[in-house]
Amino acid sequence: MPSLVNRLVVSELARELASAQGLLLLSFGGLTVKESEALRVQMAAKGVKVRLLRNSLARRVLAERGLRIAEGVISGNTALAWGKAEAAVHAAKIVSAPEIRKSGKVRVRAGVLEGQLLTDKDAAALSEIPDRSTLNSMILGCISGPSRGLVMTLNGLPSGLVRVLNARAQRLETQSGADAPAAGAEAPA
Repeated sequence: MPSLVNRLVVSELARELASAQGLLLLSFGGLTVKESEALRVQMAAKGVKVRLLRNSLARRVLAERGLRIAEGVISGNTALAWGKAEAAVHAAKIVSAPEIRKSGKVRVRAGVLEGQLLTDKDAAALSEIPDRSTLNSMILGCISGPSRGLVMTLNGLPSGLVRVLNARAQRLETQSGADAPAAGAEAPA
């Protein structure tokens, strides 16, 4: 029978995770306190909540959310990082940063994004997704590109016509100037 403290921790986390759209299950072993705090501060700045848990509590919290994690996934020092869907992407970016990846102390074990369970590779691939402002600008470029091309094409038609008429006018001027007698020259008799 779980102790009162364990039940309180599980119920508190279950309440917080109920509104989470994204979640990462992290291996958090071998970090010093200074490294751990720096990582937590980075994640908190992006709206990610992080909590180090005992494996049995992590399994229980995830089971209450309806997620069955394979046995080998939750082992060693385990941390949960959760928040909105974008927060999970930010957490994956932070964990896959070169300086953190180089140390080898933190790695992604699994993830959940909008109710879908992700493997470690899929969860780590979240780091390759562009942030929201980049995605918005990409979508805006896709939407405005065809209309911009149409405007440029329609604008090119009148200006092209003006250039053709101007060239014709200049040509007629030079031709009429060559046919006209030069000023001060006598006309043949």
